[in-house]
Amino acid sequence: MNKTDRLLAIVLELQRKGRQRAEDLAETFETSKRTIYRDILALCEAGVPIISVPGQGYSLMKGYFLPPLSLTIEEATMLLLGGNFMAKNFDAQYRAAAESAIHKIEGVLPETLRSDVQYLQQNIRFIGSITAFDAREQATLQQLRRALLDRNTIRFCYYTRHRSDGQNTPQIREADPYGLTYILNSWHLVAYCHLRQDIRNFRLDRMEELELLPRTFIRPVNFQYRQSEREQERNLTVRVLFDSEIARWVHEGSSYYVTCEEETAAGLLVTLKVRHEREILQWLLSWGRRVKILEPASLQELLVEESQAMLQNYQNVDNLIQVKNSL
Repeated sequence: MNKTDRLLAIVLELQRKGRQRAEDLAETFETSKRTIYRDILALCEAGVPIISVPGQGYSLMKGYFLPPLSLTIEEATMLLLGGNFMAKNFDAQYRAAAESAIHKIEGVLPETLRSDVQYLQQNIRFIGSITAFDAREQATLQQLRRALLDRNTIRFCYYTRHRSDGQNTPQIREADPYGLTYILNSWHLVAYCHLRQDIRNFRLDRMEELELLPRTFIRPVNFQYRQSEREQERNLTVRVLFDSEIARWVHEGSSYYVTCEEETAAGLLVTLKVRHEREILQWLLSWGRRVKILEPASLQELLVEESQAMLQNYQNVDNLIQVKNSL
């Protein structure tokens, strides 16, 4: 990195991270502290308002921002594609912010660069984006975003699909929201659940009657927004064997819970890690007779039970005809 690029990068680093020590900057840019001292002096002489606090490092004066930066085709495309995705798939407030940012970026692009970026925008598509973002979910998302920012504990009614006690009635939960994730066409809240006394994942479309409580919380300083502990509790091992003829399609339609796939002479051996059997029951049923459950025996019994119940639906042809005629 030449000096000019490094000077610009230092300002961006201070603008992005706040206070930085000389040794931090030297490590980031793989240079010596002496070089950083000279760079800081050069920036100050150029009019960049850098504040130096002995023993604490450097920071930019509050309110100082770099003027608009020139963008490459790749950089501008990524920003605009990301803005378009957010404009289509987020709630109204952030959708308006994304659209405003898109207009500003497009406004400062040179004409030749703008036409190239617009061409790429028109010919790149995101598959699997939200197609029906209902008003209730938008309102829930907006409330949760506010709870995240203000550190408010929330209360809501939650529907759990596979409860350990076998009940289907919803439960009232109180939780401290830590983060939001959009995965597999649904929003998920990562939060500390007061009922379970642990971190849990909550799907937004299973939450009702959400309210922000007046009390606030302090998120643990050591919390890292990665895989939740609830997901890490998947300690039930499932091994299934697929016919070789459909191995390609199993790869294509792989389950979220798959941890290993192995080609064998008998077929495709797949290992999964789940919390309980019902999490993958529907996925296994979708493969019909082309899959065999090797373990655990409890899942074999569950699949047999479900198959027999399905068969019962077709035992009485007269009842099926009556149902069809009543539709």
